[in-house]
Amino acid sequence: MAENYDVIIIGSGPGGYVAAVRAGQLGLKVAIVEREHLGGICLNWGCIPTKALLRSAEILDHSNHLKDYGLVLEGSVKADTKAVVARSRAVSGRLNAGVGFLMKKNKVDVIWGEAKITKPGEIVVSKSSKPVVEPQHPLPRNIKAEGGTYTAKHIIIATGARPRALPGIEPDGKLIWTYFEALKPDVLPKSLIVMGSGAIGIEFASFYRSMGVDVTVVEVMPTIMPVEDAEITAIARKQLEKRGLKIFTSAKITKVEKSADSVTAHVETADGKVQQITADRMISAVGVQGNIENLGLEALGVKTDRGCVVIDGYGKTNVPGIYAIGDVAGPPMLAHKAEHEGVVCIEKIAGLPNVHPTDKSKVPGCTYCNPQVASVGLTEAKAKAEGRDIRVGRFSFVANGKAIALGEDQGMVKVIFDKKTGELLGAHMVGAEVTELIQGFVVAMNLETTEEELMHTIFPHPTVSESMKEAVLDAYGRVLNA
Repeated sequence: MAENYDVIIIGSGPGGYVAAVRAGQLGLKVAIVEREHLGGICLNWGCIPTKALLRSAEILDHSNHLKDYGLVLEGSVKADTKAVVARSRAVSGRLNAGVGFLMKKNKVDVIWGEAKITKPGEIVVSKSSKPVVEPQHPLPRNIKAEGGTYTAKHIIIATGARPRALPGIEPDGKLIWTYFEALKPDVLPKSLIVMGSGAIGIEFASFYRSMGVDVTVVEVMPTIMPVEDAEITAIARKQLEKRGLKIFTSAKITKVEKSADSVTAHVETADGKVQQITADRMISAVGVQGNIENLGLEALGVKTDRGCVVIDGYGKTNVPGIYAIGDVAGPPMLAHKAEHEGVVCIEKIAGLPNVHPTDKSKVPGCTYCNPQVASVGLTEAKAKAEGRDIRVGRFSFVANGKAIALGEDQGMVKVIFDKKTGELLGAHMVGAEVTELIQGFVVAMNLETTEEELMHTIFPHPTVSESMKEAVLDAYGRVLNA
């Protein structure tokens, strides 16, 4: 007889495991099905290990500019690639174990294997096609699923996404990498081509440049990090190029030729000219696609669009009892969006009052390159495209005392307000630690804070965060320090 649950979640990435924790907190009987490792891509191959690599790169960058801070180091600091990668993997392992502990603490059953929804309310789990990485912490139940049937009134799909491949330029794991191979190189390449300048591409480009690699970025759109405000990305590009990155925009790779230990990319620029660029390795970072295959969705009639499951603001699909959250449910494909969707979905299932649907317009985006980029809400171009009458404020880090003291004066805060209502429509930042600062504007937007309230908020001095207030003041002609 099939074991019955209130909720079964397929996938244990940030969306899946957080949904499971919340379900456990609310007293629901919950199980999570995972085919490989707890924590999903984010903890094991994405968000966390890349930030560990970038932290090593940041320290290396600072060590190479000690004279700027009046410091002298005898000899030079060099990167030990294997040690840098090992630290990154250790950080991931620690958090993977932490998720196992959370499952035990919240009485979540973990079922190892691959799930297929055979009908609403029922899944069949088969043996995983991938090697299972079990966490260090003991789990309440550790089911080696050679096969098994489980039932639940509510089934949540949280299977995440995988790297997208372009026809003819498919990653091969040796010469053309995805982020999986880029995270753990056996040997550091001397030269690298990065195809795509979204968050994944530009973070790896930044990391490898810090490690001394000759890096070329090719982006098909007119600007790098195309989803960000163009004024912000122009500043970021200038700083990246100052660090030695070569960047081609409005350009596409039409062909890749492989040799024994290098690749040659044929790059077509906007004027129709083609040039050949040869490098030791290439990273394909042209986006990701949802993992919707082999789940039984087509047979059940679950609606999908462009490789992702279609949901409402509560995670519901068009089929009763089946839900989706996170990357598999479409953009923005960010871990924190997945976590929030998971909580919203579970609380709606549990019947809690006043559950608000996920508002994607208030999901912040962060790119952890050097310099960092962070944003929330509308860009200036999108606000104008919507016909908004806007006020725009800017404040440069060159006028911020703390940024100057840090030696990090190349940055800017930009804010966009509705001229009539004072509503904060968007905030965009580039520079040191802006990924930590952006949440201030996210909170302000969520609380529907007006420009007047922001201008009367006291920011501590000296901090880089003062630039946030100054940008607001600038939008209304009241800037004090510029």
